[in-house]
Amino acid sequence: MANDSQYGLTGALFSNDKQHIQQAREQFFVGNLYVNRKCTGAMVGAHPFGGFNMSGTDSKAGGPDYLLLFLQAKSIAEKV
Repeated sequence: MANDSQYGLTGALFSNDKQHIQQAREQFFVGNLYVNRKCTGAMVGAHPFGGFNMSGTDSKAGGPDYLLLFLQAKSIAEKV
């Protein structure tokens, strides 16, 4: 259900179960994953902005970040 969307900007999980948290880290296809906190409010200058699928970002061929098109970053914030 978590990945049943054509978008993937942010996702969130509330859990005390370390296995569920690890599963979300590995399997949620989102750009920003929030664990045990609200799923909005990326910190400017601390969290990259962009997601997976239709929420992804793009670059121009030959630009300085062109090779990054072959990677997908994930930012994870967890309140401990």
